[in-house]
Amino acid sequence: MTDGTTGGAASFGVRLAAAIGSRSALCVGIDPHAATLAAWGLGRDEEGLTAFGATLVDAAAGRAAIVKPQIAFFEAAGVAGYRALDATIRRARDAGLLVVADVKRGDIGSTGDDYALAWLDRDGPFAADAMTVSPYLGYGSLAGTVDVARRNGAGVFVLAATSNPEARVLQTAVLAEGPRAGRSVAAGIVLDVADDNRAGGDQPLGDIGLVLGATLALDDFGIDRDSIGTAPVLAPGFGAQGARIEDLRALYGSRAEQVLVSESRGLLTDGPDGVAGLVADRADRIRRALGAAA
Repeated sequence: MTDGTTGGAASFGVRLAAAIGSRSALCVGIDPHAATLAAWGLGRDEEGLTAFGATLVDAAAGRAAIVKPQIAFFEAAGVAGYRALDATIRRARDAGLLVVADVKRGDIGSTGDDYALAWLDRDGPFAADAMTVSPYLGYGSLAGTVDVARRNGAGVFVLAATSNPEARVLQTAVLAEGPRAGRSVAAGIVLDVADDNRAGGDQPLGDIGLVLGATLALDDFGIDRDSIGTAPVLAPGFGAQGARIEDLRALYGSRAEQVLVSESRGLLTDGPDGVAGLVADRADRIRRALGAAA
């Protein structure tokens, strides 16, 4: 068994398992949508975005394992948005939270490698703990990203089965050739991630995770839950999108303890003063759903 360290620092999977164990498997989405900012009396500028991020981070601290800023909402404000994002990530790290940058990058060769360096290099401009990536230029195109992540003790979450309806035709298509022939595209990605985690060493949670929408029936995508292996699962769709925390075991079976319950919009319904209470509620419900003491 490996010690789960990279250059003296614990790997992402080891750090994520510890964060889940000490707090909860909640992933708090930080989505400063223009409409939400307006409802909260905040501008889509550095000051407003920074204040929004601070509210979510402070609510998540001590309760959630991880926060997930949706980079598009920051990027839309240009340089000011990136300054606010930097402040949000720094605040999260100071609070002991892990950060997954929801950037959905995916490219080939040195371009893909530099995307990974931008977000995951521990001495880089953002130094997130993980990033979301798209495998739809071929799973092999992510090899450089995975290498950058592992060298920096970071992780990646690979899109596999997503809830947007236009994705279903592609993700359920059956592969005609290659080592995954006869399986769906999504199921092949799940198996590729499992192989990557086995190659990375023996640890309770792998460094390479999956994005599997919580509102989906995985069987419809040809995904066997047991094939997930040690991959942590980032599961968007709880709360406003309809998935219920109480159904965690029904949705993910024996892999339920590996699931990060990701919620964004549903935590914002009571305004900035209500976020902390809603985050605490979700953390308690996750513990109860998994059979742990609340």
